[in-house]
Amino acid sequence: MCGIYGYFDRAGGELDARALQAMDASLRHRGPDDTGAWGMPGAAIGNRRLSIIDIAGGHQPFVSDDGRIALVQNGEIFNHVELRRELQREGVRFASDHSDTEVLLRLYEREGLDFLPRLNGMFALAVLDRRDPERPCLHLVRDRIGVKPLYVHDDGTRVLFGSEIKALLAALPSRPRLDLAALQHYLAFNYVPPPWTLFDGVRHLEPGCVLSVDARGARQRRWWNLAEQQPAPQEFSAWQEQFLGLLDDAVRLRLRADVPFGAFLSGGVDSSTVVALMARHVREPVRSFCIGFDDPRFDESPYARDAARRFGTVHRERIVQPDLLDAWPGALWHCDQPHGDASFLPTLEVARLAAQEVKVVLTGDGGDELFAGYDKYAALLADPALQDLDDETFAHTLVERTGLFGAQGRSQLLQPWLQQRLRDVDSVRDVALPWLRQAGHFDRVNQMLFLDMMLLLPGNNLVKPDRMGMAMSLEARTPFLDWRMMELAFRSPGTTKLVDGDKKHWFKRAVQPLIGEELAMRRKQMFTVPIGEWFRGPRKAWLHELLFAEDALAARLFQPAQLRRLFEQHVDSSANHTRELRALAALEIWARRFQPELADA
Repeated sequence: MCGIYGYFDRAGGELDARALQAMDASLRHRGPDDTGAWGMPGAAIGNRRLSIIDIAGGHQPFVSDDGRIALVQNGEIFNHVELRRELQREGVRFASDHSDTEVLLRLYEREGLDFLPRLNGMFALAVLDRRDPERPCLHLVRDRIGVKPLYVHDDGTRVLFGSEIKALLAALPSRPRLDLAALQHYLAFNYVPPPWTLFDGVRHLEPGCVLSVDARGARQRRWWNLAEQQPAPQEFSAWQEQFLGLLDDAVRLRLRADVPFGAFLSGGVDSSTVVALMARHVREPVRSFCIGFDDPRFDESPYARDAARRFGTVHRERIVQPDLLDAWPGALWHCDQPHGDASFLPTLEVARLAAQEVKVVLTGDGGDELFAGYDKYAALLADPALQDLDDETFAHTLVERTGLFGAQGRSQLLQPWLQQRLRDVDSVRDVALPWLRQAGHFDRVNQMLFLDMMLLLPGNNLVKPDRMGMAMSLEARTPFLDWRMMELAFRSPGTTKLVDGDKKHWFKRAVQPLIGEELAMRRKQMFTVPIGEWFRGPRKAWLHELLFAEDALAARLFQPAQLRRLFEQHVDSSANHTRELRALAALEIWARRFQPELADA
């Protein structure tokens, strides 16, 4: 796990050395153990390293023997051992003992970018290639589903890139404007969906894509596409065997590390399954970590304790203060963008706890999106009319029912000038529908899941473990998002995942022999905190000051009467506007920290 950064100037211009140093410094939390950079005329790449594999020999960038190729990586290649052995049998020599990043360099030397489908890992890569001195190029690569982030700014002459937006801001000559289209999408989805960001001109490279930059321009192509999977029904017993075999191997590969590792353990079916499989492959007890709350409605720690006893882990637990809002500004600084999701805060706390003992944790992220674990899937499919809708109407229904502010809510909220600016921006047409049209061969369950895989995971749910973990210099690994598991999940019909409202139907029955009936069939409990109650009580004045300050971003973007109506209806309990107020508060906190420029009304 690391942070990467750099630039490519099509005119051969040099980025000021102080700007490059500022990019490096902005990512120190992602890689406190080591730093390195490599440059050529008009381009440079750099790395901040959190040393996990080959601690002594894994210094980045890795540079080819002839000095014409350099590569940096953020992430881990879990099958690097097998790839190295294969290359060694073919006569390739390595300078490092077992660095996974050098494996990438040697593969690129031999195969160019054709090696990407052979990788099993989570990664963002940057490759500077000047083998053709007349046409040097920069390749930026993101892993299949976007576990690792990568942001790009291209002004037509110079391309800047970094693992976090703050690295780009450190090198830009002025603060970017607020991207109003991205704001519309944030209000629709409760997060900013890729490739948009709230900074005009800054884009999030889409998962499974390569961006190649040279003097002639930039070209993006997709190197992996989950939509290529075709449904393939099979008997449960065969599916169970394949599922457990793949997940067991995914866990085994993600235990490769030269530093202490552990797991986040909530006692839910996903994390319990991961810990049970970890216990099969280690000689010493797994180290597990959990936080709890005094309020039993939000406290999962008793279930985590039960799971820890079952799997014999060395369990660490901390009961934290219920009001975590003082940590919100710091969490949003690490995110670079606002998120209306309250679970970032407890995730930050469990990462803080784990980082005291380990540098790597395995998590259960991805299981709900692959196998239909959220209540919203059952609630939506309870309406039989959804089956008969055309794609566009179905997409509108999904976004309206599961998003934040619907079209009418946004119309009521936005200032007239902003409504006029956004009259041609449609979050369903521009964001959701293009993905849904790729999934026309899937059933309705898998279409909903596919949309969340493409938008919710890289836009929010994978941002959470990456940024909250990296805030503590802690690497999070996600076995469920092994590419083999993702492809298996989307070869599995939705009717095996959601049956008469029973979420994760086959999944739970497949893991029951492994983790026991009580853990397998336990009702899902959301990992969150009661912010809505705090807004009515101890944080009422805090929220009022935040949203209604004279210099608040909200005063320039939103209609005061509608904003006040949301606030007053919530605090007097005549309506529950927790999600809306939480997202607006996150936006305001973010704006105070990053101070984006706002176009004149």
